[in-house]
Amino acid sequence: MTARTPTRARTALVIGGGIAGPVAAMALHKAGIEATVYEAYDSTKRVGPSPGMTIAPNGQQALSAIDAADVVSAIGTPVTSTSLRSWTGRHLAGLTPPPGLPPTRFVWRTDLHEAIDEEAARRDIPIHRGKRLLDATDTGTGVTARFADGSLARADILIGADGLRSTVRPLIDPSAPTPHYGGTLTFTARVTETELPSTAGVLHQCLGKRAYMTYQIFDDGSAVWSATLPHREPMTTAEARSVGPAAWLNRLTEAFTDDRTAATELLDSTPAPALLITGPTENMPPLSTWSRGRMILIGDAAHATPPTSGQGASLASESAVQLARCLRDLPPSKAFRAYESLRRPRVSRILKHATSTPTSTSAAARTASPKPAGPLTRALRDAVLPVATKVGAGSVWGTWQFDHRIDWDERVD
Repeated sequence: MTARTPTRARTALVIGGGIAGPVAAMALHKAGIEATVYEAYDSTKRVGPSPGMTIAPNGQQALSAIDAADVVSAIGTPVTSTSLRSWTGRHLAGLTPPPGLPPTRFVWRTDLHEAIDEEAARRDIPIHRGKRLLDATDTGTGVTARFADGSLARADILIGADGLRSTVRPLIDPSAPTPHYGGTLTFTARVTETELPSTAGVLHQCLGKRAYMTYQIFDDGSAVWSATLPHREPMTTAEARSVGPAAWLNRLTEAFTDDRTAATELLDSTPAPALLITGPTENMPPLSTWSRGRMILIGDAAHATPPTSGQGASLASESAVQLARCLRDLPPSKAFRAYESLRRPRVSRILKHATSTPTSTSAAARTASPKPAGPLTRALRDAVLPVATKVGAGSVWGTWQFDHRIDWDERVD
Protein backbone atom coordinates (compact mmCIF):
# COMPACT_ATOMS: atom_id res chain seq x y z
CA MET A 1 0.00 0.00 0.00
CA THR A 2 1.49 3.36 -1.04
CA ALA A 3 1.59 6.33 1.30
CA ARG A 4 -1.00 9.02 0.67
CA THR A 5 0.48 12.20 -0.79
CA PRO A 6 -0.25 15.23 1.42
CA THR A 7 -2.71 17.57 -0.26
CA ARG A 8 -2.19 21.26 -0.76
CA ALA A 9 -4.44 23.74 1.04
CA ARG A 10 -7.52 24.79 -0.87
CA THR A 11 -9.11 27.14 1.68
CA ALA A 12 -7.76 29.58 4.27
CA LEU A 13 -9.04 31.64 7.19
CA VAL A 14 -7.16 34.94 7.43
CA ILE A 15 -7.46 36.61 10.83
CA GLY A 16 -6.90 40.36 10.61
CA GLY A 17 -8.18 42.93 8.12
CA GLY A 18 -5.44 45.54 8.32
CA ILE A 19 -2.82 45.38 5.57
CA ALA A 20 -1.17 41.96 5.86
CA GLY A 21 -4.49 40.09 5.96
CA PRO A 22 -6.13 41.39 2.77
CA VAL A 23 -2.80 41.28 0.90
CA ALA A 24 -2.38 37.64 1.96
CA ALA A 25 -5.92 36.87 0.81
CA MET A 26 -5.24 38.46 -2.59
CA ALA A 27 -2.00 36.51 -2.94
CA LEU A 28 -3.73 33.26 -1.97
CA HIS A 29 -6.49 34.02 -4.45
CA LYS A 30 -3.90 34.35 -7.21
CA ALA A 31 -2.41 31.04 -6.05
CA GLY A 32 -5.78 29.34 -6.48
CA ILE A 33 -6.61 29.14 -2.77
CA GLU A 34 -9.95 30.40 -1.49
CA ALA A 35 -9.31 32.86 1.33
CA THR A 36 -11.72 34.66 3.66
CA VAL A 37 -10.67 37.57 5.89
CA TYR A 38 -12.07 38.03 9.41
CA GLU A 39 -11.61 41.43 11.04
CA ALA A 40 -12.37 42.12 14.71
CA TYR A 41 -13.55 45.70 14.22
CA ASP A 42 -16.92 46.57 12.73
CA SER A 43 -15.87 49.77 11.04
CA THR A 44 -13.80 50.10 7.88
CA LYS A 45 -12.30 53.26 9.44
CA ARG A 46 -9.70 51.44 11.50
CA VAL A 47 -7.53 53.43 13.88
CA GLY A 48 -3.83 52.78 13.45
CA PRO A 49 -0.68 54.05 15.13
CA SER A 50 -0.44 56.92 12.63
CA PRO A 51 -2.71 58.64 10.10
CA GLY A 52 0.05 58.27 7.53
CA MET A 53 2.69 55.74 6.60
CA THR A 54 5.28 55.02 3.95
CA ILE A 55 5.39 52.05 1.61
CA ALA A 56 8.98 51.28 0.63
CA PRO A 57 10.04 50.12 -2.86
CA ASN A 58 10.26 46.50 -1.67
CA GLY A 59 6.68 46.62 -0.40
CA GLN A 60 5.49 47.96 -3.73
CA GLN A 61 7.40 45.23 -5.54
CA ALA A 62 5.69 42.61 -3.37
CA LEU A 63 2.32 44.06 -4.36
CA SER A 64 3.42 44.09 -7.99
CA ALA A 65 3.98 40.32 -7.80
CA ILE A 66 0.23 39.88 -7.23
CA ASP A 67 -0.79 42.61 -9.69
CA ALA A 68 -1.71 45.08 -6.94
CA ALA A 69 0.99 47.77 -7.22
CA ASP A 70 -1.58 50.29 -8.45
CA VAL A 71 -3.24 50.15 -5.04
CA VAL A 72 -0.37 52.24 -3.65
CA SER A 73 0.74 54.20 -6.71
CA ALA A 74 -2.78 55.57 -7.25
CA ILE A 75 -3.05 57.11 -3.77
CA GLY A 76 0.56 57.64 -2.67
CA THR A 77 2.72 60.76 -2.70
CA PRO A 78 6.37 60.09 -3.68
CA VAL A 79 8.98 60.54 -0.96
CA THR A 80 12.07 61.65 -2.84
CA SER A 81 14.47 61.21 0.08
CA THR A 82 14.81 61.11 3.86
CA SER A 83 16.79 63.74 5.76
CA LEU A 84 18.14 63.08 9.24
CA ARG A 85 18.67 66.30 11.20
CA SER A 86 20.00 67.24 14.61
CA TRP A 87 18.18 69.49 17.08
CA THR A 88 20.23 72.40 15.70
CA GLY A 89 18.72 71.88 12.26
CA ARG A 90 21.97 70.53 10.87
CA HIS A 91 21.60 67.92 8.12
CA LEU A 92 23.39 64.80 9.36
CA ALA A 93 22.61 62.24 6.70
CA GLY A 94 20.25 61.51 3.87
CA LEU A 95 18.75 58.51 2.18
CA THR A 96 17.85 58.51 -1.48
CA PRO A 97 16.32 55.26 -2.74
CA PRO A 98 18.45 53.32 -5.25
CA PRO A 99 17.76 54.19 -8.90
CA GLY A 100 15.52 51.97 -10.98
CA LEU A 101 13.08 51.27 -8.15
CA PRO A 102 9.65 52.75 -7.50
CA PRO A 103 9.91 55.67 -5.08
CA THR A 104 8.86 55.26 -1.49
CA ARG A 105 5.33 56.55 -1.26
CA PHE A 106 3.55 58.29 1.59
CA VAL A 107 -0.07 57.19 1.99
CA TRP A 108 -2.83 58.16 4.38
CA ARG A 109 -3.72 55.08 6.37
CA THR A 110 -7.47 55.34 5.83
CA ASP A 111 -6.94 55.77 2.07
CA LEU A 112 -4.74 52.67 1.98
CA HIS A 113 -7.23 50.55 3.91
CA GLU A 114 -10.04 51.65 1.62
CA ALA A 115 -7.99 51.00 -1.53
CA ILE A 116 -6.94 47.52 -0.34
CA ASP A 117 -10.51 46.65 0.64
CA GLU A 118 -11.81 47.81 -2.73
CA GLU A 119 -9.21 45.73 -4.56
CA ALA A 120 -10.07 42.68 -2.45
CA ALA A 121 -13.76 43.18 -3.27
CA ARG A 122 -12.94 43.49 -6.96
CA ARG A 123 -11.30 40.08 -6.71
CA ASP A 124 -14.36 38.65 -4.92
CA ILE A 125 -12.48 38.13 -1.66
CA PRO A 126 -14.88 38.34 1.32
CA ILE A 127 -13.93 40.44 4.35
CA HIS A 128 -16.18 39.82 7.38
CA ARG A 129 -16.12 42.53 10.06
CA GLY A 130 -17.06 42.34 13.71
CA LYS A 131 -15.46 38.90 13.92
CA ARG A 132 -13.23 38.84 16.99
CA LEU A 133 -11.41 35.52 17.24
CA LEU A 134 -11.67 33.70 20.57
CA ASP A 135 -9.86 30.46 19.80
CA ALA A 136 -9.17 27.91 17.09
CA THR A 137 -9.03 24.13 16.97
CA ASP A 138 -6.59 22.31 14.71
CA THR A 139 -8.11 18.95 13.76
CA GLY A 140 -5.08 17.76 11.79
CA THR A 141 -6.91 18.10 8.50
CA GLY A 142 -8.20 21.63 9.01
CA VAL A 143 -8.80 24.45 11.47
CA THR A 144 -12.07 25.58 13.06
CA ALA A 145 -12.17 29.16 14.34
CA ARG A 146 -14.62 30.36 17.00
CA PHE A 147 -15.58 34.03 17.16
CA ALA A 148 -16.98 36.19 19.94
CA ASP A 149 -20.37 36.43 18.24
CA GLY A 150 -20.75 32.66 18.54
CA SER A 151 -20.11 31.88 14.87
CA LEU A 152 -17.67 29.28 13.58
CA ALA A 153 -15.59 29.07 10.42
CA ARG A 154 -13.52 26.22 9.02
CA ALA A 155 -10.79 25.95 6.41
CA ASP A 156 -7.69 23.93 5.60
CA ILE A 157 -5.37 26.46 7.27
CA LEU A 158 -5.52 29.57 9.48
CA ILE A 159 -3.25 32.59 9.00
CA GLY A 160 -2.73 35.04 11.85
CA ALA A 161 -2.34 38.53 10.39
CA ASP A 162 -3.71 40.23 13.49
CA GLY A 163 -0.86 42.53 14.43
CA LEU A 164 1.34 43.21 17.42
CA ARG A 165 -1.21 42.01 19.97
CA SER A 166 -2.10 38.91 18.00
CA THR A 167 -4.75 36.52 19.29
CA VAL A 168 -3.42 33.79 17.03
CA ARG A 169 0.16 33.99 18.36
CA PRO A 170 -0.53 32.38 21.78
CA LEU A 171 -2.68 29.73 20.09
CA ILE A 172 0.42 28.70 18.15
CA ASP A 173 2.84 29.11 21.05
CA PRO A 174 1.39 29.69 24.54
CA SER A 175 4.88 30.62 25.77
CA ALA A 176 5.44 33.25 23.06
CA PRO A 177 6.74 36.59 24.35
CA THR A 178 4.43 39.58 24.56
CA PRO A 179 5.12 43.24 23.71
CA HIS A 180 6.79 45.29 26.42
CA TYR A 181 6.87 49.02 27.10
CA GLY A 182 9.57 50.83 25.13
CA GLY A 183 9.88 53.85 27.42
CA THR A 184 8.22 56.43 25.18
CA LEU A 185 4.80 57.71 24.15
CA THR A 186 3.87 58.51 20.57
CA PHE A 187 1.67 61.21 19.08
CA THR A 188 0.77 62.05 15.52
CA ALA A 189 -1.37 64.47 13.59
CA ARG A 190 -2.62 65.28 10.13
CA VAL A 191 -2.46 69.08 9.81
CA THR A 192 -4.65 70.54 7.09
CA GLU A 193 -2.98 73.95 6.92
CA THR A 194 0.42 75.34 7.86
CA GLU A 195 2.42 78.40 6.84
CA LEU A 196 5.52 76.31 6.29
CA PRO A 197 7.11 75.70 2.89
CA SER A 198 6.80 72.31 1.24
CA THR A 199 9.58 69.85 1.98
CA ALA A 200 9.45 68.93 -1.73
CA GLY A 201 8.99 65.24 -1.13
CA VAL A 202 11.63 65.00 1.61
CA LEU A 203 10.71 63.24 4.85
CA HIS A 204 12.49 64.90 7.78
CA GLN A 205 13.56 62.92 10.83
CA CYS A 206 14.66 65.22 13.64
CA LEU A 207 16.72 64.09 16.62
CA GLY A 208 15.60 66.68 19.14
CA LYS A 209 17.20 67.48 22.48
CA ARG A 210 14.31 65.96 24.41
CA ALA A 211 12.14 64.18 21.85
CA TYR A 212 12.04 62.90 18.28
CA MET A 213 9.87 64.07 15.38
CA THR A 214 9.28 62.93 11.82
CA TYR A 215 7.39 65.20 9.46
CA GLN A 216 6.62 65.95 5.84
CA ILE A 217 5.02 69.13 4.49
CA PHE A 218 3.13 68.81 1.23
CA ASP A 219 2.81 71.22 -1.67
CA ASP A 220 -0.65 72.39 -0.58
CA GLY A 221 0.63 73.43 2.87
CA SER A 222 -0.81 70.44 4.69
CA ALA A 223 1.47 68.22 6.73
CA VAL A 224 1.79 65.06 8.74
CA TRP A 225 3.99 64.67 11.78
CA SER A 226 4.74 62.02 14.38
CA ALA A 227 6.52 62.65 17.68
CA THR A 228 8.03 60.31 20.24
CA LEU A 229 8.29 61.62 23.80
CA PRO A 230 10.31 59.94 26.57
CA HIS A 231 8.16 58.87 29.51
CA ARG A 232 9.72 56.84 32.31
CA GLU A 233 6.58 55.35 33.80
CA PRO A 234 4.54 52.96 31.66
CA MET A 235 1.24 54.47 30.55
CA THR A 236 -1.53 52.74 28.68
CA THR A 237 -3.15 54.33 25.64
CA ALA A 238 -6.32 54.93 27.66
CA GLU A 239 -4.34 56.66 30.43
CA ALA A 240 -2.48 58.82 27.92
CA ARG A 241 -5.71 59.83 26.20
CA SER A 242 -7.30 60.74 29.52
CA VAL A 243 -4.71 63.51 29.92
CA GLY A 244 -6.20 65.23 26.87
CA PRO A 245 -4.75 66.47 23.57
CA ALA A 246 -4.35 70.10 24.66
CA ALA A 247 -2.17 69.13 27.62
CA TRP A 248 -0.01 66.84 25.47
CA LEU A 249 0.44 69.54 22.82
CA ASN A 250 1.76 71.82 25.57
CA ARG A 251 4.16 69.14 26.81
CA LEU A 252 5.38 68.45 23.28
CA THR A 253 5.92 72.17 22.67
CA GLU A 254 8.05 72.33 25.82
CA ALA A 255 10.06 69.30 24.70
CA PHE A 256 10.86 70.85 21.31
CA THR A 257 11.22 74.47 22.41
CA ASP A 258 15.05 74.53 22.07
CA ASP A 259 15.11 72.75 18.71
CA ARG A 260 15.87 74.71 15.55
CA THR A 261 13.52 72.67 13.41
CA ALA A 262 9.93 73.01 12.24
CA ALA A 263 8.64 71.07 15.26
CA THR A 264 7.21 73.93 17.30
CA GLU A 265 5.63 75.56 14.25
CA LEU A 266 3.96 72.28 13.33
CA LEU A 267 2.68 71.90 16.88
CA ASP A 268 1.34 75.47 16.83
CA SER A 269 -0.52 74.64 13.60
CA THR A 270 -2.11 71.53 15.12
CA PRO A 271 -5.58 72.00 16.64
CA ALA A 272 -6.14 69.84 19.69
CA PRO A 273 -8.84 67.66 18.02
CA ALA A 274 -6.34 66.73 15.29
CA LEU A 275 -3.88 65.18 17.74
CA LEU A 276 -3.94 61.39 17.73
CA ILE A 277 -2.57 60.01 20.99
CA THR A 278 -1.32 56.64 19.84
CA GLY A 279 0.03 55.64 23.24
CA PRO A 280 3.12 53.76 24.36
CA THR A 281 5.78 52.42 22.06
CA GLU A 282 6.06 48.68 22.45
CA ASN A 283 8.94 46.39 21.59
CA MET A 284 8.38 42.81 20.53
CA PRO A 285 11.11 40.20 21.14
CA PRO A 286 11.81 37.83 18.22
CA LEU A 287 9.60 34.76 18.05
CA SER A 288 11.09 31.30 17.92
CA THR A 289 7.87 29.81 16.54
CA TRP A 290 5.83 31.15 13.63
CA SER A 291 3.66 28.13 13.00
CA ARG A 292 2.14 25.03 14.55
CA GLY A 293 0.12 22.41 12.75
CA ARG A 294 -2.13 24.23 10.30
CA MET A 295 -1.79 27.71 11.80
CA ILE A 296 0.85 30.32 10.91
CA LEU A 297 1.70 33.99 11.51
CA ILE A 298 2.56 36.81 9.11
CA GLY A 299 3.23 40.55 9.42
CA ASP A 300 3.51 42.19 12.83
CA ALA A 301 2.02 39.08 14.45
CA ALA A 302 5.25 37.27 13.47
CA HIS A 303 7.90 39.97 13.05
CA ALA A 304 6.92 43.38 14.40
CA THR A 305 9.32 46.14 13.37
CA PRO A 306 10.22 49.29 15.31
CA PRO A 307 7.89 52.17 14.42
CA THR A 308 10.87 54.12 13.04
CA SER A 309 11.90 51.38 10.58
CA GLY A 310 9.55 52.41 7.78
CA GLN A 311 9.31 48.73 6.82
CA GLY A 312 6.32 47.36 8.74
CA ALA A 313 3.73 47.30 5.95
CA SER A 314 6.33 46.44 3.31
CA LEU A 315 7.71 43.43 5.18
CA ALA A 316 4.16 42.29 5.92
CA SER A 317 3.33 42.42 2.22
CA GLU A 318 6.46 40.47 1.36
CA SER A 319 5.59 37.76 3.87
CA ALA A 320 2.00 37.55 2.63
CA VAL A 321 3.13 37.00 -0.96
CA GLN A 322 5.86 34.51 -0.07
CA LEU A 323 3.51 32.46 2.07
CA ALA A 324 0.99 32.26 -0.77
CA ARG A 325 3.72 31.07 -3.16
CA CYS A 326 4.72 28.34 -0.74
CA LEU A 327 1.13 27.19 -0.21
CA ARG A 328 0.57 27.18 -3.95
CA ASP A 329 3.37 24.66 -4.49
CA LEU A 330 3.54 22.63 -1.28
CA PRO A 331 1.26 20.98 1.31
CA PRO A 332 0.84 23.07 4.49
CA SER A 333 3.58 21.57 6.68
CA LYS A 334 6.23 21.84 3.97
CA ALA A 335 4.90 25.22 2.84
CA PHE A 336 5.23 26.65 6.34
CA ARG A 337 8.84 25.45 6.63
CA ALA A 338 9.69 26.86 3.21
CA TYR A 339 8.06 30.18 4.14
CA GLU A 340 10.14 30.50 7.30
CA SER A 341 13.35 29.64 5.47
CA LEU A 342 12.60 32.36 2.92
CA ARG A 343 11.57 35.02 5.42
CA ARG A 344 13.53 34.65 8.64
CA PRO A 345 16.99 35.67 7.31
CA ARG A 346 15.68 38.81 5.62
CA VAL A 347 13.40 39.84 8.47
CA SER A 348 16.18 39.29 11.03
CA ARG A 349 18.62 41.35 9.00
CA ILE A 350 16.25 44.29 8.68
CA LEU A 351 15.34 44.16 12.37
CA LYS A 352 19.03 44.06 13.30
CA HIS A 353 19.83 47.13 11.23
CA ALA A 354 16.75 48.95 12.48
CA THR A 355 17.88 48.65 16.08
CA SER A 356 21.68 48.46 16.15
CA THR A 357 23.24 50.39 13.26
CA PRO A 358 23.95 54.12 12.96
CA THR A 359 21.12 54.87 10.56
CA SER A 360 18.24 57.24 11.01
CA THR A 361 16.01 54.55 12.43
CA SER A 362 18.36 53.36 15.15
CA ALA A 363 19.45 56.88 15.99
CA ALA A 364 15.82 57.83 16.33
CA ALA A 365 15.20 54.87 18.57
CA ARG A 366 18.05 55.86 20.85
CA THR A 367 16.86 59.46 20.96
CA ALA A 368 13.36 58.33 21.78
CA SER A 369 14.32 56.56 24.98
CA PRO A 370 13.19 57.17 28.56
CA LYS A 371 16.32 59.24 29.16
CA PRO A 372 17.15 61.71 26.37
CA ALA A 373 20.75 61.91 25.21
CA GLY A 374 22.97 64.35 27.07
CA PRO A 375 25.13 67.07 25.46
CA LEU A 376 28.21 64.86 25.07
CA THR A 377 26.22 61.96 23.61
CA ARG A 378 24.44 64.29 21.20
CA ALA A 379 27.68 65.84 20.03
CA LEU A 380 29.31 62.44 19.50
CA ARG A 381 26.25 61.11 17.69
CA ASP A 382 26.04 64.14 15.40
CA ALA A 383 29.73 63.81 14.55
CA VAL A 384 29.63 60.08 13.88
CA LEU A 385 26.36 59.77 11.94
CA PRO A 386 27.44 61.60 8.75
CA VAL A 387 30.57 59.43 8.46
CA ALA A 388 28.97 56.16 9.55
CA THR A 389 26.07 56.41 7.12
CA LYS A 390 28.41 57.09 4.21
CA VAL A 391 30.69 54.20 5.12
CA GLY A 392 27.74 51.86 5.62
CA ALA A 393 25.66 53.06 2.68
CA GLY A 394 26.09 49.88 0.71
CA SER A 395 25.02 47.56 3.53
CA VAL A 396 22.76 49.64 5.75
CA TRP A 397 20.96 52.12 3.53
CA GLY A 398 21.76 50.44 0.25
CA THR A 399 20.03 48.44 -2.40
CA TRP A 400 19.68 45.20 -0.42
CA GLN A 401 16.85 46.53 1.74
CA PHE A 402 14.76 48.07 -1.04
CA ASP A 403 15.50 46.04 -4.16
CA HIS A 404 13.86 42.83 -3.05
CA ARG A 405 11.92 41.24 -5.88
CA ILE A 406 9.67 38.22 -5.51
CA ASP A 407 9.48 36.02 -8.59
CA TRP A 408 5.90 34.82 -8.44
CA ASP A 409 6.35 32.33 -11.28
CA GLU A 410 9.35 30.59 -9.70
CA ARG A 411 8.40 27.29 -8.12
CA VAL A 412 8.98 26.75 -4.40
CA ASP A 413 10.58 23.38 -3.63
